[in-house]
Formats: sequence, structure tokens, C-alpha cells
Amino acid sequence: MLTDRYDLALSTTSSAARDAYVQACERLLTMYPGAIDLFDQAIAADPGFALAHAGKARSLLDRGNAAAARDSLAAAKALAAGATERETSHIAFCEVYAAGHVETSLAALRVHLGSWPRDAQVLSTAAFTNGLIGSSGQARQKRTLLEFLDSLAPTYGDDWWFTAHHGMALSENGQYDDAAAKIERSHTQNPINPWVAHARAHLNYESGDPHAAHDFLAAWLTLYPRNAPLYSHLSWHLALCDLGVGNPDAAYRLFQEAFSPGVHSGPPRAKVTDAVSFLWRWELAGHPRDADAWRMMHDFATNSLPRAGIAFSDMHIALAQAVAGDDAALEDRVRQMEDLARDGRYPSGPFVPALCRAFAAFERRDFTAAIDAIQPIAEELERIGGSRAQLDLIEFTLLKARLHAGHLGDARRLLSQRRRGPTGVPVAGVAALG
Repeated sequence: MLTDRYDLALSTTSSAARDAYVQACERLLTMYPGAIDLFDQAIAADPGFALAHAGKARSLLDRGNAAAARDSLAAAKALAAGATERETSHIAFCEVYAAGHVETSLAALRVHLGSWPRDAQVLSTAAFTNGLIGSSGQARQKRTLLEFLDSLAPTYGDDWWFTAHHGMALSENGQYDDAAAKIERSHTQNPINPWVAHARAHLNYESGDPHAAHDFLAAWLTLYPRNAPLYSHLSWHLALCDLGVGNPDAAYRLFQEAFSPGVHSGPPRAKVTDAVSFLWRWELAGHPRDADAWRMMHDFATNSLPRAGIAFSDMHIALAQAVAGDDAALEDRVRQMEDLARDGRYPSGPFVPALCRAFAAFERRDFTAAIDAIQPIAEELERIGGSRAQLDLIEFTLLKARLHAGHLGDARRLLSQRRRGPTGVPVAGVAALG
């Protein structure tokens, strides 16, 4: 029987279908363009190959095309009778995952990987920072992700794709030396894997070396297709490096040319989070507001993602609405979150509504109210999702609010309690704290 790259049996007798499927899976795992076309080639070579339809569904879902994904998933389900037990379970997981319920998806993922731990396509939905575990709303989710990957490490051995994610998880948990070894090994094996570039950018950020991250990313991005899904997010990382090393003009050019919504290579949620977080950090660093850019972000966010659903995205949409002064839309989104939470479908609970109040208060210059909204949740921010670098947006907002409010002692304490590693807080006024 034919197998995939991880030695898992495939229910096709067509070598052409197998080869196209394996190539498509690698494109999907590594965020390179072309996965959908390759899944189509696999389907053309063997129309009855159920897993190729499931792979296409996953690719479409990742691109934000839910309607087309449902059609491909229906085709996979219709062909599941001829699939192996592992493939049938894989398709069933995809169906749960597409429905968008994180807790149910996580439970299904753990059951499936308990029997077939080397099913990397299923694992890939949870292996990265903003995957299923990162979106679970759980406390200690970064530790949970690391423990999960630790448990799978013997199964994957020296696999470069897995090792990149494992290194990233180690970095997010402050284990920088172990992370560096994993990331370097993965990079040596496959230097064009964007996940290892992403992990290295985060490690440099967490270990306080923006110059190294800048030099690496500026060179690495020349090797990665401009239309690839992670290109714009990695450009966001490069822009943060430019801010960190005192090159704001280059940072803003990257925003305009590489990750504003009109040019962003990723799906709608990434377009919102990268652009909104950059514009806010830009202002916190002391640079002038670009009102036109904020209006663009408000309109794009509210039109592209009109309903609450994922905490990390909702946080950024709320920030855009607060800056726009769209109190009605902001209050409506909070109500949606609260309704979802009552139904058990918003696992981070009150955290994003608290940030909605904080951003609105900050915008009306009620800095005490902004502090009062953020302070109670400051120790559990990871429940919102996102990397530590991304969540720094909230910590920097709290710091700036304390500076504005004249709470200099509290601002100094916040800086002294900041996690070990990151340096050079890009918030205007910090230098005066001594």
C-alpha cells in the first residue's frame, strides 16, 4: 500500500495521486502556496481518494473560504467508506474542526493522535501558537502546548517540521537554550521552512536580540514567495524589529507594502491582527496616529469579521473599533462575546470584554479606568491566545496608561516584573523611569 511522508497508509493505488497528495500536504504544513492545486491534481488522478478531498477542505478553511471547504469536506465524507480506519478518523476530525468548536476539536484531536500520532496534518491544527490549544482559553496553555509536543517528540524524532514547532513552544516557555538547539537543527535540515523562520524570530525577540532577528528575517524573506500565507506575518515581525532598533520609517514602509489589508498574504483574521497591532504599537512608541489607516482597519475588520468568535481576533477588532470611536459596534461585539460565553462557546470568558473597556477608556483618556480594566487580568493574558510577543501589546498599553496617569512607581514595578529576556520596551516615556 502507498504511504505518505510519515509512513501512514493511503487508500489510493495511484502513484500520481499519492505524489501530488504528499506534495500538497508539505505545502500545507509549510505554508507555501499551491496546496489546493496539488490536492486537485491528486483528486484528478484518483477521484475516489477521500483524503485528498479532506486536505483540500483544510486548505480552503485556512484561507478563510468556509463555503468551499464544506463542499470538499462533504466529498471526503461521501468517499469515506473506501478509506482506511485512520483516514476515516482524519476526515471525522476535519468535520469537527471545521465546525469551529475548540474544546470538541481538541478532544477529537487527542483521540485521533492517540492512535495515529504521526498524522501531522491533524497535529498541525494545534502545533503552533494560535492553534487549537492556543485558542482554547485555558490557563497555562503555553505550558500545555509544550507538554503536548514533548509527549510526541519521541514519535517524530528528528523531523524538521515538528522540531521547528517544538522549538517555538520551548521559546514561549522561557527555555531559550533548548529552543535555540531545536530551531537551529530544524533550520539546518530545511532552511526554507517558514515555521522555523517564525520560531527564530520569536526566539530572538524573547531573548532580547532584535538586531539578529532583523538581519535574519530581512535576508530570509527574499527566499519566500510574496503570496505565501506567512509572508506578511513575518514582515510584521520584521517591522517590530525595525521599531525596536530605532528605524520607524522602515517599519511603517513594511506596514504599507507588506502587511496592510490590501497587500497582506494571509487570511482575514491575520490581516486584522497584524495591521491593528502594528498601528497601536507604532503609537505607543510615540509616533503620530495615521487616522486614514485606522479608518481602513475599522472598516475592514467590521466588514470581514462581523461576528465575535475567536478571542485573539476579537481583541484586535475591539481595538480598531475603540480607536474609531465606534462605541455602538464595540458594545455589540461585547454582547456577542457574552452570549457565546453563556453558551459555553467563548472559553476565554470575560478577558476580551475587559480589554474592550480598557481600550475604550484609553481612547477617551481615562487612563485610570484603562488600568483598572487590565490589571485584574494581567497575570492570565495567555488565555486570550497569541504569542508572548503579540500579547505584549496589552502589557505595553498598561504601561503607557500608567505613564499617562502619573503612576510612575507602578510603571517601574511593571518593568521590573517583566519576563526575563525581552529588552528595549518600545513605549514612549519609558526612558524617563530610569
